[in-house]
Amino acid sequence: MNHRLMYCAMTVLLISGCDSRVDYVEAEMSHIQQQPPLPLPAAPVFDKVPQFEYAAQGLRSPFLQSSLFTELKVRAGKKVSPNPAHVAQPLELYPLESLLMRGVLQDSGKMSALIQAPDKQVYRISVGSYMGLNQGRVVTLTPERIQLIEIVSDGQGGYVERPRTLVLVGQNA
Repeated sequence: MNHRLMYCAMTVLLISGCDSRVDYVEAEMSHIQQQPPLPLPAAPVFDKVPQFEYAAQGLRSPFLQSSLFTELKVRAGKKVSPNPAHVAQPLELYPLESLLMRGVLQDSGKMSALIQAPDKQVYRISVGSYMGLNQGRVVTLTPERIQLIEIVSDGQGGYVERPRTLVLVGQNA
């Protein structure tokens, strides 16, 4: 019985201790609420920003190289779009910048190029093959370079053809 009495006494002490803390917090909150509110600082005054009207729509885009801009402007009259029925070839899985021209082969007068993909596999392509992410079609093949025509968005809901060149590794562009 002695233990039960001791547990009861401890429980009463714990409950009374919690009561006093709650009473103290309520008293502090009441005291804080009775104090007058602090004044807010005045809102900052902002200078008026002058209006600017962009008027360079007809000028060359600063984000395109000048030769590329001219080429796109000339080709803008053509109706171009990606072929939805086109079956992708293995080199169309990689960005054109990640492909390396490693050499050429000539068999019975027909020239082929050797292209190394980022996975280190080497592919053989010829004129008419496709490579790169934008349906880049090989149009010219020489021992030093491959010239392609890609179909890219013109930024206005349409498409344009863009010339690209892949140079033999170790050659200057």
